[in-house]
Amino acid sequence: MAAARSRGPADVVEAHWQSLQLSWQWRHAVHEISSPGRPYPGIVPLLEAAAAQPRLRRLFPFTSHFALLFSSSTSYPWAVQAGPIEPLYNGRFKVCRRGPFAVIDDVETAEEAVALVLELLPTGPEPVITASADEHV
Repeated sequence: MAAARSRGPADVVEAHWQSLQLSWQWRHAVHEISSPGRPYPGIVPLLEAAAAQPRLRRLFPFTSHFALLFSSSTSYPWAVQAGPIEPLYNGRFKVCRRGPFAVIDDVETAEEAVALVLELLPTGPEPVITASADEHV
């Protein structure tokens, strides 16, 4: 991440996408070994579906309590775009809107959830990815 930060916010976003995906794949694998047969929220397929979308891939992804969110800032305070997607233990995905907060839908696949979030992104120019003061080179 330090090398990515030295190259700028776009590289930080890309490095974080890769890091987040690997981290959740590892957690899922550990869960399958330590708790076989117990459901695990579909965060891994959700990250894969979101990463496949260029508009979302430009944003900084982060997770909180399994929910996936997208920010136009690479550090706190987050500038959240659209709303969170929460993978549920029953295999479905809950999509919410921010400002004002509302549940948009509960869908069956990660791809459907990502499509809904894409519709919630602001129209017009793409958000500018910003970095914190300590990330500027």
